Amino acid sequence: MNTKTTTFEAETKERDGTAVIEMIGEINGQADTALNTAYSDAEQLTPSKIILDFSQVDYINSTGIALIVGLLAKARAAHIPLTAVALSDHYREIFTITRLSDFIEIE
Repeated sequence: MNTKTTTFEAETKERDGTAVIEMIGEINGQADTALNTAYSDAEQLTPSKIILDFSQVDYINSTGIALIVGLLAKARAAHIPLTAVALSDHYREIFTITRLSDFIEIE
């Protein structure tokens, strides 16, 4: 049985008018507070767009997908484009199957 727990961290950085949320670890129910705090920090920068950087994300479960959908809803309400970068092939496919890719640009 795998009892490994991975903490989640999210840090917001500003690059040329774009907010970048760098995420590390597993996006699951325990990521809720850190992810929403990072998103709020990103909105405070009044960015032209927000980038979700998945390069250091190990795992996303269904609750994590729901958290990303929540960020998408906030971004759409604020008219801020949301872009996902460095998704693995597996998660690109999940974003396509769930139709998240219809609403989030994937680079």
